[in-house]
Amino acid sequence: MKHPLKITVSVTNDLITDQRVHKVCTTLAQNGYAVKLVGRKLRNSPPVARIYRTARLRLFFNRSVLFYAEYNIRLFFYLLFDKTDLYLSNDTDSLPANRLASLIRRKPLVFDAHEIFPEVPEITDRKFVKWVWTKLEDLIFPHLKHCYTVCRSIADYYDIRYKIRMEVVRNIPPACDEYAKSRRCEENTSLCHSDFAPSRTQKIILYQGAVNIGRGIERIIETMPYLDDCVFYVVGDGDILQQLKAQVNRMKLNDKVIFTGRVPFDALSAYTARADIGVNLLENRGLNYYYSLPNRIFDYMRMRVPILTSDFPEIRRIVAHYGIGTTVDRYDPQFLAETIKGMLAQEKNAEGFAAANAELSWENESETLLQVIGKALKIQDNRNG
Repeated sequence: MKHPLKITVSVTNDLITDQRVHKVCTTLAQNGYAVKLVGRKLRNSPPVARIYRTARLRLFFNRSVLFYAEYNIRLFFYLLFDKTDLYLSNDTDSLPANRLASLIRRKPLVFDAHEIFPEVPEITDRKFVKWVWTKLEDLIFPHLKHCYTVCRSIADYYDIRYKIRMEVVRNIPPACDEYAKSRRCEENTSLCHSDFAPSRTQKIILYQGAVNIGRGIERIIETMPYLDDCVFYVVGDGDILQQLKAQVNRMKLNDKVIFTGRVPFDALSAYTARADIGVNLLENRGLNYYYSLPNRIFDYMRMRVPILTSDFPEIRRIVAHYGIGTTVDRYDPQFLAETIKGMLAQEKNAEGFAAANAELSWENESETLLQVIGKALKIQDNRNG
């Protein structure tokens, strides 16, 4: 009996909230591959149960350059002795270990660029750190043969810079009726945090995702004094969470701004479905944000939640084309408040949401993923044959 081909997927997170990687691993497993996802174990990481295998590395360091160095060293030795047919690296921070292991083991490497890593806001203002990551990409990227990314703008950027062809696999939810399922979840609030209990008269403004610099969360907090009968929920965790909580305390908005903390992705739709507006006010802090197409855009879309978003090219192509939200290029509180009031007063564009959900699905996107993986493994098979 022929054994399934093995794929080892690696990330730097603890696997709990990474929807994109979960979709990739699930798709590969459902198509007959033996998948193992490798991440890291944090002190508060809950257990995971998936249809594919998982492994999490315990590290001494969880921040700064020491974390990235330790992770890649540990990951390299893990991959070096792991019996696999293909390495799938997610983002530049997991790429050094994968590249070295693939060269030594002579196994194909596939790379998934979730972003332009040296352009993330946490790095752009740190010249030496940005230089290091850029040089790593300069060293490795020209040799990548099998790679894909989240949107066409990032693919074009890397094509121009390194003359490599990146396919595009957008991070769109599956076509299953998540909307109906999540609406049932509205009546089953056990999935939600105990603080997620707005009154029936309150309108819910929602941000979901990483609570990091440049996400515009503080802009909505500044807007809340101008909005009556509204509550702003921040669903997620990140580097500036405590800073935002301090801002809310200073402004005495504890009853209007609620932080739920990190939520597993399999429970996230219970929150999203109850929102009246989903926000995505990214700041233009480099090309990574400007070219981004965040998960939350498609999560809001799938739940029929009107989107208030920055007017960036990839996002505009979705939101403006289907008429499922409003794009803005101003962030002053009174302007945002008037924009939100206008959105709340408008009837939801049911036809636009229906068209977007009918045409955009992970099932369509994953065909490209399978083609990239198949091409990489076919080349390996030919080499061995």
